[in-house]
Amino acid sequence: MQVQRCGSQSSYPGPAEWFTGSVRVDPLFSSPEPARASGAYVTFEPGARTAWHSHPLGQTLIVTAGCGRVQCWAGAIQEICAGDVVTIPPGVRHWHGAAPETAMTHIAVQEQQAGNAVEWMEKVDESDYQV
Repeated sequence: MQVQRCGSQSSYPGPAEWFTGSVRVDPLFSSPEPARASGAYVTFEPGARTAWHSHPLGQTLIVTAGCGRVQCWAGAIQEICAGDVVTIPPGVRHWHGAAPETAMTHIAVQEQQAGNAVEWMEKVDESDYQV
């Protein structure tokens, strides 16, 4: 058994190539092989969001604070708030982030397949985000 103490891993800003706005990532865990799961707290300031992306084995988001938005390709934007759990199926193109006026934090959990947990795509256009 291993206990990882809160704050034992350094926070880092969400890379500008994959995020719009101010985003902080706080790593939680990365399971040793043969397990494939990893997780992080991700905090989005108002208006901040991911780029379009997909996960080979899907992703689960557990909203812990605030309100945000999530959208799958060709689907409607949905509001998500603290306590909501979002399950995104494998390979589904999507984005998620804060609402325009409210910050949002979620725990993101995903698994690697062949060493890859995410495929990043283009950024979400401001006009699409504001709809």
